[in-house]
Amino acid sequence: MGLPEPHPGQPRRADLRVSDADRHAVADILREAAGEGRLDIDELEERLEETYKAKTYADLEPITQDLPVAGQAPVMPAAPAARPVPVVYGEGAASDSASAFLSNVERKGVWVVPEQFSVNAVLGDANIDLREAHYSAREVVINATSVLGSVKVTVPPNVHVIVEGNGVLGEFNEPSAKVPEALTADSPVVRVRGLAVLGDVTVKRRGPRGPKRTLRQHLGLE
Repeated sequence: MGLPEPHPGQPRRADLRVSDADRHAVADILREAAGEGRLDIDELEERLEETYKAKTYADLEPITQDLPVAGQAPVMPAAPAARPVPVVYGEGAASDSASAFLSNVERKGVWVVPEQFSVNAVLGDANIDLREAHYSAREVVINATSVLGSVKVTVPPNVHVIVEGNGVLGEFNEPSAKVPEALTADSPVVRVRGLAVLGDVTVKRRGPRGPKRTLRQHLGLE
């Protein structure tokens, strides 16, 4: 990076320990880049994890080296508010289920959520993604049971979520406010009920699914 050579006995900048303020500054740059579309959600999560694990400048500085004006938060004009993705209702079964016993199961992409949907994870992982789902009713119920396993429910901003589950030596988590609700007149209600025993049921709110972008695409080389 063109840094001057240290005096004999003086540590190089790359070897110096970073502070919490240094990590927070890099995290702010990453979130700004994600807001501009330079990083997708998965890349943002991966880089934030690397940021908070960084111990030296040699660990920290490469995380933002492919972003413009690295080390400074760019000043951008306010973007117009994105139009909410419309909710699609369709015909579907009254009930359905998905189970992961010592295995993994997932529902994602375009599928119809029934009025009553049961998901069970026993020593396994279940991933239920509603971002492209259609709904068979205005209000649907997801009955989630996790026993020494993990159930992850991903919802888009235009869905109202009500979490009514309980954890027994486990966790039943509501979505954070990191991605706020963006409700419309036709937004469905998703009730997540159930029990987490020595396991976890986590509800996350995320933006619409999009195509993966390569690093070359982020740099405008493709």
